[in-house]
Amino acid sequence: MFSGVYTALITPFKNGKVDFDAFSKLIENQCENGIDGVVPCGTTGESPTLSYEEHEAIIEFCVKEVKGRMKVIAGAGSNSTNEAMHFTRFAKKMGCDGALLVSPYYNKPTQKGLYLHFKTIADTVDIPIVLYNIAGRTSVNIEPATMAKLFEDCENIVGVKEASGSLDQMSSIKSLAPDIELISGDDALILPLLSIGGVGVISVLSNIVPAEILSLVKTFEKGSIKEAIKIHYKLLPLIKSMFIETNPIPIKTVASLMGICDSSLRLPMCAMGNENKVKIEKILKDFSLIK
Repeated sequence: MFSGVYTALITPFKNGKVDFDAFSKLIENQCENGIDGVVPCGTTGESPTLSYEEHEAIIEFCVKEVKGRMKVIAGAGSNSTNEAMHFTRFAKKMGCDGALLVSPYYNKPTQKGLYLHFKTIADTVDIPIVLYNIAGRTSVNIEPATMAKLFEDCENIVGVKEASGSLDQMSSIKSLAPDIELISGDDALILPLLSIGGVGVISVLSNIVPAEILSLVKTFEKGSIKEAIKIHYKLLPLIKSMFIETNPIPIKTVASLMGICDSSLRLPMCAMGNENKVKIEKILKDFSLIK
């Protein structure tokens, strides 16, 4: 359902407000490069700092701009079950193809709490759901057994964006739930994840080089493993540079340097330090992305 390359879209800001002109151009570039889908209002889109009104306006705008040319998975997660349910309902109302639900952050629910959180939403809103597991930012790991139970008990939970960084965990998920769509949440692990049965990636880097990320996945799918490995290692320095500071600071900085949008971030995210910016500029020049 959600195989291939999906871009975790940044949210362009200008003068403190969402820059829908820049957002439109970003979406259009994704379409033109053949990306399989986009994910607005995820953590790369700075969703924790968006108001309800901004969140809904971005989802609605994205669906209208895409015009059915690729899929839209709306970021809808929250540490409040009611809030996550609200945004999941809105995603359904806007005609999104799915909803991405990050595990609740800060409140650190138990595995039973995680199960009940996701099952309550899945039972309430009839839309395909992709779980998002990123313990490094939420302080709680969705254990493979919990994922497998959710996948078994909820027909509309179809996949998981795995950003645990653990191939052992990813393998355990596929072992317990062979039919779940395992999606990489880490650009550096696209190739390893594909090799153990993953179906694709929700990518940060594809905001700026969509064709290259698509090439990596499609090359692997065609069975050209050696060529896919070459692409992986070619992209690796660029991938690593995107996490030289907390996401989405680097990708927003790069987008600005490439003329895609303003570098503005919402506090508590702030501008990149000069030392790291110099490093990023060098890598971009090495990749001929800027002069």
